[in-house]
Amino acid sequence: MAVNLGKYGIWRIARELDARLAVEIEKLGYGTIWIGGSPPGDLALAEELLDATTSITVATGIVNMWTDDAATVGASYRRIAAKHPDRFLLGVGIGHPEAVQVYQKPYDKIVSYLDELDEAGVPAEGRALAALGPKVLRLSAERTLGAHPYLTTPEHTREAREIVGTGVLLAPEQKVVLDTDPARAREVARPYIKPYLGLSNYVRNLRRIGWSEEDIADGGSDELIDHLGVHGDAESVVRAASAHLGAGADHVCLQLLTPRGEDPLPGYAAMAEHLR
Repeated sequence: MAVNLGKYGIWRIARELDARLAVEIEKLGYGTIWIGGSPPGDLALAEELLDATTSITVATGIVNMWTDDAATVGASYRRIAAKHPDRFLLGVGIGHPEAVQVYQKPYDKIVSYLDELDEAGVPAEGRALAALGPKVLRLSAERTLGAHPYLTTPEHTREAREIVGTGVLLAPEQKVVLDTDPARAREVARPYIKPYLGLSNYVRNLRRIGWSEEDIADGGSDELIDHLGVHGDAESVVRAASAHLGAGADHVCLQLLTPRGEDPLPGYAAMAEHLR
């Protein structure tokens, strides 16, 4: 791997990231900042974060194939890679069908988009693919550095590693809540998780790894919320997230969930003490 992600990174929605926060995250020792959501194809935010820092990797999680053409994204990638060699990973994916009006033959779309990224000069080792199911996981191993699964558990990570094989990046996202009170933690986590439980690709994946219709319905059972948004003190949530590493992941993207508007930096600092 030319791009070094480290073992732990932070995943944060694009609108809640800026240069100041990036500098502090780098100081805390995290390996990667993942720009969450669907950052635009100009990759301006990625460049801003890289310009402000000196060594941390920046990755997109993910640029949406339906909304940003590969030629534009490829040109942005080349600009950033030339300026910050080996510090940027282009995560791409197709999102979910409910978010786009034209959403047909998603697998064919992924293949053609990767072909276009090849033509645009984005090397396989410079990109990762959002992947949940076996078919796209295998494609991530064949055509990219590896897979970036979202809204998953260590059980999915274990299965994903078996599918992609060795020597392929596996970088799952894990939501965490720094609160030792289960009821309060679920009150924080559920509003973040509930919208995904109405999206077909995430629902299929949760069913695939053994969650029932009852677990997924009505905003998610307490057990499901506790697995998708692990909670506890900083040491506990890092231990829970590290189960992905034990299951075969190379890197875990920590998405810290907080009450709306709360400064996340103290939480990142508390977790950082347990990452080494």
